[in-house]
Amino acid sequence: MSTSPNIDKTILSQALLEKAYSLMCTAAAMSDLYEERKTMTAKYVHATARGHEAIQLALGMQLRPVDFVSPYYRDDALLLGLGMTPYELMLQLFAKRDDPFSGGRTYYAHPSLRREHMPKIPHQSSSTGMQAIPATGVAQGIQYRERQGLLSPAERETPPVSVCSIGDGAMTEGEVAEALQMAALHQYPVLYLVQDNGWGISARGEEMYAQDAAAFAAGFAGIEVREVDGTDFVACYQLLAEVLDLMRQERRPFLIHARVPLLSHHTSGVRREWYRTDLEAHQTRDPLPQLAATLKAQGLGADALKETQDRCRAAVVEALEQAHQAEDPRPEEDLHTFIYAPTPVTEEAGEREPAGAEPVVMVDAALHAVDRILAEFPESLLYGQDVGGELGGVFREAALLAKRYGDQRVFNTPIQEGYIIGSTVGMSAVGCKPIVEVQFADYFWPGFNQLFAEVSRSYYLSHGKWPVQALIRVPIGAYGSGGPFHSSSIESTLLTVRGTKVVYPSNAADMKGLLRAAFLDPNPVILLEHKGLYWSKVPGSKAARCVEPSDDYVVPLGKARTFLAADPAKVETGETVLVVTYGMGVHWTLQAAEQLPGQVEILDLRSLEPLDWPAIEAGVKAHNRVMVLTEESWRNSFAESLAGRIGSRCFTWLDAPVQVMGAENTPAIPLNSDLEAAMLPNGAKLTQRLQALLAW
Repeated sequence: MSTSPNIDKTILSQALLEKAYSLMCTAAAMSDLYEERKTMTAKYVHATARGHEAIQLALGMQLRPVDFVSPYYRDDALLLGLGMTPYELMLQLFAKRDDPFSGGRTYYAHPSLRREHMPKIPHQSSSTGMQAIPATGVAQGIQYRERQGLLSPAERETPPVSVCSIGDGAMTEGEVAEALQMAALHQYPVLYLVQDNGWGISARGEEMYAQDAAAFAAGFAGIEVREVDGTDFVACYQLLAEVLDLMRQERRPFLIHARVPLLSHHTSGVRREWYRTDLEAHQTRDPLPQLAATLKAQGLGADALKETQDRCRAAVVEALEQAHQAEDPRPEEDLHTFIYAPTPVTEEAGEREPAGAEPVVMVDAALHAVDRILAEFPESLLYGQDVGGELGGVFREAALLAKRYGDQRVFNTPIQEGYIIGSTVGMSAVGCKPIVEVQFADYFWPGFNQLFAEVSRSYYLSHGKWPVQALIRVPIGAYGSGGPFHSSSIESTLLTVRGTKVVYPSNAADMKGLLRAAFLDPNPVILLEHKGLYWSKVPGSKAARCVEPSDDYVVPLGKARTFLAADPAKVETGETVLVVTYGMGVHWTLQAAEQLPGQVEILDLRSLEPLDWPAIEAGVKAHNRVMVLTEESWRNSFAESLAGRIGSRCFTWLDAPVQVMGAENTPAIPLNSDLEAAMLPNGAKLTQRLQALLAW
């Protein structure tokens, strides 16, 4: 750890200092005006950079168009330094239709920017600390593209860096530790800029952490830590110039800890007068008069400084009035745009059953699909727990891929589900196409925060600028006494995360076709892979093994498939039932269908989101009796929700209430094999339920 050396205040040009002073006056005027006109500005919560301007401007004025930066919600001065105008920021302040970041969808100073002549800003949420993983994922992607020879000429000329701006309180988040660990381990070109104002919201630093960010980061070998007075523009500018230059040359991570005052409110909704007793002390460290004093020492007169202040305030006043009068979003046009990026896969293509092809099990179909993707797309890579090295996955789903493609393309991560999932935001932003794996569905939860806050909302809240192309593989389901921590089904929870697609194959052909389609989809897709179907070892699951499709075979997401058709004659006489299911449910239903010849039609959903509602509706019309079958505990599940939708929308075609069958409603799946069997559905149990439904 080192602090900045003694600074020669005359080393920066007067033109640069005057530009910085103008931008600092602008940022201060914006903060002051928002407060003066709070009856106008209070509708939507906002925070400002007041007190943080020097370090933010020193950074913003030095980043290049090839760089990526993840600001946090107090960084409006940083945005001014990047080249944004007060009017553009105020369009977001008032949630206006022409807000350049989100189209009025998200908070002030929550930018998403993709302009050729400016640094790129992927979307990030308000969740403090969450930006560290996506920003580190950007640096990971930069390093990957650099090592694979995929950089553009501009990037080769000026090697890009990723910057994560963050507060000291947010450094206590677990996701931050995951990000620092990966950056240190792999030497990613990422700069963590920590703006430490001594406060969380109302919690002081001594209440939040045992050591500050500099001391914390010093524990990660390989991250160089610097400290600086964040109110001294010249010191900040020179330190950042040095660090950015080193990063462009040496391609390694840094953390800068900048101490700054907090001169305004935490946010407009949490006002300083409610709890602050240190405002006078903080005012003595205001960076604005400090920079004015530096300019005076270089010969700029008081009149010139006053003229700059007045000019900046007048421009801010004008911008505020214009932004306030700007058009609001049009709900009928703007609410439902940018939910999913258009996918190129809209129809089934390739050969599902090529002549002469051999049958394969599901795990091999997946392995072959990933192998082909890695061979075809140099921007693709695979990482997760134990997928690299000799093992190739605990289910051998990535066997030999690391040997074939090298450790840069197929590699192990630490046990960090948050990083595995959240890094895909940054990887996708720089043009990589990550395939990542969470080892068991039971352990998905540490990554759920990143999925919900960062991955799923990026396309919608960035107003279409930053879709996240990510294929997230998750082994799921119960078989063979996996017990309470290796058997869970979690699809209902995942389906509450809007903006994410969820698919669930029941056989090898669909596994191969869905996996490739999911990879080609520009949106985040979670591929749920039932462990009991991987090798068709579970009794009654032989149908999961089938002829392997061609390498270019794709199954469009959102298209169900009739796995087993009922006898048309029995359909005509009203003696049939439709079972809507997926995954292992298909195979339980096949067992039941053997006891009810010709009376059962199986609709294999294959895709849970998007859902093939037309296929469901057509099946209800044809059979008039419906069973929705799931492996999850049925209460409050996706299956129960779907049954309710069928009951309400298809009521006039039903001859009996829609039935739902799933696992028993216990908190976990027991280890004991008899208890496990008692909890889960099976063919015999389903047969009894279907017989009762047919007799209705």
